[in-house]
Amino acid sequence: METIRIINFIITAIFALCYTYQFVYVPVSLWMQHREKKTVRTPGNADNELCERNLKSYAVLICARNEANVIGELIDSINNQTYKGNITTFVMADNCTDDTYDVAVSHNAVAYRRHSTELIGKGYAMEALLKEIRRDFPEGFDGYFVFDADNILTPDYIEQMHKCHLEGNEVITSYRSTKNYGDNWISSGYGLWFLRESMYLNYSRYKLGSSAAISGTGFFFANNVLKEIGGWPFHLLTEDIEFTINRVCKGRKIAFCRSAVFYDEQPTTLKQSFTQRMRWARGYIQVFAHYGKDLMSETLHGNFAAFDMAMNIMPAFLLTAISITCNLLYGIIGAIAGGDITIALWSMFETIINACALLFVLGTITMITEWKNIHAGAARKIFSVFTFPLFMLTYIPVAFTALFVNPGWKPIQHKATTSALRTELTRSRTGEKIS
Repeated sequence: METIRIINFIITAIFALCYTYQFVYVPVSLWMQHREKKTVRTPGNADNELCERNLKSYAVLICARNEANVIGELIDSINNQTYKGNITTFVMADNCTDDTYDVAVSHNAVAYRRHSTELIGKGYAMEALLKEIRRDFPEGFDGYFVFDADNILTPDYIEQMHKCHLEGNEVITSYRSTKNYGDNWISSGYGLWFLRESMYLNYSRYKLGSSAAISGTGFFFANNVLKEIGGWPFHLLTEDIEFTINRVCKGRKIAFCRSAVFYDEQPTTLKQSFTQRMRWARGYIQVFAHYGKDLMSETLHGNFAAFDMAMNIMPAFLLTAISITCNLLYGIIGAIAGGDITIALWSMFETIINACALLFVLGTITMITEWKNIHAGAARKIFSVFTFPLFMLTYIPVAFTALFVNPGWKPIQHKATTSALRTELTRSRTGEKIS
């Protein structure tokens, strides 16, 4: 039994070595938020004039597969932006069997169709869409925004990202909130995680001078970045992380714009959630396999962002899988041999309890500080803190399975935005006070 104790101690020590630095992000974020509240100022005419004198031409890229139910709302939220410069919305209807293309055109987007039974995934659709734009709009654009079809933007989203772009940032990610936080414990689990990712990872990274990480959607890259990378060569299951690693390994930094807010719809069933997170987990493994050597090399050369991203995409999954495997095997062998398996069982129980306690604390901090940005009733917000650890623990079977199974890319079904959120965004567009 002493063997399993030593194994668990080693795994715990490695885990602490890999992730203790992230605990520093929490007080950094809290302190920076406190400072911002004390020094907040209303933008004056000079700020607005500077932005208006430097208006850019932006393209919005949307790759959609059977998203006729929601894509119209996203395009409408783009069409209703307060930004005064040129915005052109492009949609790639990727392997669609519904009316996604027609809905996009009816909402004044420039739409294309793509059909491929072999090159499946958002990365391939993005590459195809950019090629179409380069052919039909050879003058190009100053920058490109990327959204998923189920997103919806606050009215000043592009205006805020434009200001961040003018500060010299060439790749920017933004604040991700959730459309359907209040649906159930699964959607609220996602929602709380993405809020934490925004404020206690990306915000802290940005304030400390490191690089934020792109998380699927709601990001921007300048035209010279597109020229540098030569199109969109990112085709792994998590092309967003692949793009992030590409930037970090080249010594570039990704900015975070807290004031640019968009809403994302989350799965509400375990089946959908497992399918999606299996793809993410497998994608992390793919990215680590392709870029692990570069990340380690950059880390050894003092690139902290490279170390941060390396820790973000692989060790947690690997260490979790190793820990579970060791304890299960030891328990099974002990049971067969007629030995005492309580130590192995207690070790697993203790690990789970400690993880739940940590996740509860992180979830509580996030819920309190981001209370006003969570669109759900008070009871649901509070309840989500207690279910958050359970949601995160479901990553364990997902991570373990992803080591052996490639789930491929499968679409997630989405529904229309709730009327309450739609009404609130309309009010914020017209300047009406929200009670």
